[in-house]
Amino acid sequence: MGERIDILGAGLSGLAAATILAKSGKEVHVHEIRKDSGARFDGDFQGIENWTSDIDFFDEMREWGLDPDEFKSNAFDVIDLIHPDDVITNPKTKGAAFRVVERGTDEHCIDQGFKRMAITAGANIHYGSKVNPNDCDIIAAGPKDSSAIAFGEIFHTDHPNHVAFQLNDKLAPGAYSYLIVIDGVGLICTCLWRQQKKSGRYLNETIAWYDEHYVLNRRPIKRVGGKGDFSLPTKYIHEEKIYVGEAGGLQDFMWGFGMRYAITSGVLAAQSILQQCDYEVEVKKRLVPLIKISAINRFLMNRVGDRGFKIVARYWMRDQKRKGDGLRFMKWVYQPGIIRKSLWPIVKIGMLRKKILADGRIVHRMPFRKSLKRDLWEPTDKALEVGAQWNLVRKGGGKLSFTESDVKN
Repeated sequence: MGERIDILGAGLSGLAAATILAKSGKEVHVHEIRKDSGARFDGDFQGIENWTSDIDFFDEMREWGLDPDEFKSNAFDVIDLIHPDDVITNPKTKGAAFRVVERGTDEHCIDQGFKRMAITAGANIHYGSKVNPNDCDIIAAGPKDSSAIAFGEIFHTDHPNHVAFQLNDKLAPGAYSYLIVIDGVGLICTCLWRQQKKSGRYLNETIAWYDEHYVLNRRPIKRVGGKGDFSLPTKYIHEEKIYVGEAGGLQDFMWGFGMRYAITSGVLAAQSILQQCDYEVEVKKRLVPLIKISAINRFLMNRVGDRGFKIVARYWMRDQKRKGDGLRFMKWVYQPGIIRKSLWPIVKIGMLRKKILADGRIVHRMPFRKSLKRDLWEPTDKALEVGAQWNLVRKGGGKLSFTESDVKN
């Protein structure tokens, strides 16, 4: 590769790579089809996990030359864990279990922080730029297909900062829902790992549940959403192009966490170009084992309902009582032990489907699963009221950034 490096995509992985390469004296050009970094997410809250490594991720970022003080983040050491039967317990740790950041185009968002780092380092970012991927060295574009979707509502609230995570197969088929409140703004989101008709009803029912159990005084602002494409490529460098972040299938199959993987892969791509490491080797050593174990966990979760979720929640709390730290359970969940590793051949055959992508890469991806009989139920009166409330807000100017028509399998 020459002195000029072209990167497709100005998300976290592309900008992380651009920052490190520009700091090293490379001429870097980042091409982004959207008008700005973070435009895809429209003010969504997301979490950066801190359990897949013994190193605090912000410390790791600083070692790489990235500055986490460039964007706003809120660290949490305790959450509400809501069991399927509405029992609430509290996993907690002495450090930061995870950090909540906001995605979007506002100055305090993580996307804008990474944009500033790249520009300060000397990278050239071209927004509204459509280029041929074959002309780029690093591919950091977003997902094309859908394996799962998330719907959320952002609202004003007077509730203090809070995070609640709920395992509930009715409200979030095969997955989870959550509540995040940061400085007077809240997000309620439900994640769907099975295809549904009229998916918005799951969000309405989820909001109704949180309205009943938390004093939110919710005043809706807008509704947001996104899709995740979960796949494992056979290789991460294809025809001399390095694939990072979501473009490289570097996502957490179990919970959908992806920012830590995205940033890490962008850094490794830059280091590989600078001949400081072998990208293919490092990704397969550091990230792929985590992704495989998350896929195994997802395979197991797909086959249980609320009874299985309740067992997980109970075990989590028993483990915390024994060890004195709830984060250790999450670290165990992502450790590729012998028993779970032995399930990988079954998972690969039973859950993933081989696909040849348009660029010639071969991946094994998780298709968007069909709905089950237990996913069919009548909405509650409260959920219907939530839906009617949103229709009024929408008519008054409330934005809907994501619809079911945006989902393609």
